[in-house]
Amino acid sequence: MIFKLSGSRPKNLGVKQGKLADCPASPNCVCSQVSPTDPVHRINPLALGKIKPNQAIAKLTAIVRSLPRTQIIESTPNYLYVEFTSALMGYVDDVEFYVDRTAGVVQVRSASRLGQSDLGANRQRIELIRARFS
Repeated sequence: MIFKLSGSRPKNLGVKQGKLADCPASPNCVCSQVSPTDPVHRINPLALGKIKPNQAIAKLTAIVRSLPRTQIIESTPNYLYVEFTSALMGYVDDVEFYVDRTAGVVQVRSASRLGQSDLGANRQRIELIRARFS
């Protein structure tokens, strides 16, 4: 890593009344709880499929640990918060998973802390995790 451009950890993360934080206006965030009319930020939640809700976070934790430059910040039976750091510049992305038992899915949010564009990195990361999760 040449630089360490981590920024400050956001204070608005976590699950509040069954919702993850909204995405900012910048295109460097995706969230499954964003309106389907917002294709820039909208991403589908992770389907539980055959995975039981009480096993989802353990499976996601194993997937996240297999990926480079990750740090688990918070883990509960229904919530996982992870920081991903880019290799070259040290940018930090905040990634959250919330087991939404009511909807029968895992809600996701992945957002860059700094900058405007992420060149699709947050969306690509969630799709990689989705492929390994299913």
